[in-house]
Amino acid sequence: MKKIEYNSPAALKAFLEMNGLGMQKKFGQNFLINEGARKKIIAALGMEKGARAWEVGPGLGCMTRELLESGANVTAFEIDRGFISALKNFFSEEIAEGNFNLLEGDVLKNWRSEYEKCAPQFLFGNLPYNIAAAFIAQTIERGARFERCAFTVQKEVAQRMSAKPSEKDYSSFSVLCQWAYDVKTICDLGRANFWPRPNVDSRSVLFIKKVEFPRCENPDFFVKMQRALFLSRRKTVKNNLQAFLRSYNFTGDVEEILRAAKIKESARAEELCVEELLHLSDFANDAII
Repeated sequence: MKKIEYNSPAALKAFLEMNGLGMQKKFGQNFLINEGARKKIIAALGMEKGARAWEVGPGLGCMTRELLESGANVTAFEIDRGFISALKNFFSEEIAEGNFNLLEGDVLKNWRSEYEKCAPQFLFGNLPYNIAAAFIAQTIERGARFERCAFTVQKEVAQRMSAKPSEKDYSSFSVLCQWAYDVKTICDLGRANFWPRPNVDSRSVLFIKKVEFPRCENPDFFVKMQRALFLSRRKTVKNNLQAFLRSYNFTGDVEEILRAAKIKESARAEELCVEELLHLSDFANDAII
């Protein structure tokens, strides 16, 4: 493994300039230059030697190094061609030994096929802010479940992940995350922890797969329904559910569904917890069958 000084903005800048590489804003690229934070985040995953782990957006490999040194077998998804070339150089030995696999391209387009080949136990990513919520939601909606995930994301996104009913950040995305995982904060990271310095603060969060996964009769229906209920936040669950069920040619009594699920007609989606939404999903799904 070739060495690069990941804690030094000057060294990183010099490497990029020497190799004709640049930071691409469209990919949301920022390097975590705080070594202590890097080690803390990887430690939170609690991986044992030989564990299979995915990394999204390795950049120049500062977290990849930590993952490999923990003994993990790592598959990384990278879209930047310049960084791909650097990673192949830095981790040539690990690639030859079969401990590091580098997948080129857009993770949003190619994660699913890789997951079907061999699902990993752990997922890690200092996720680009422009894809963080989309990627996490996509994995959950499509039934992918990891033992543990560690994500560093924009602080506002992290707040949505862990928000509780009736809090301002509680949303459809909150429901998805908490349906699949227990969400915990690892640490907050100010802008000075990154180079180039981003315009937002960040938070590292840990997802732990629920021991008793809250189930419903039709997960696909639940995902669509709960998203529809949050589309017009000022409207009641009754009105949003009625509009949603029209797409299923439902002409029955929405009030009857709400009564069966023991949900008030005046309730709004942001007041309902995950279990209540799952419960409602089952009654609504039964009504359209």
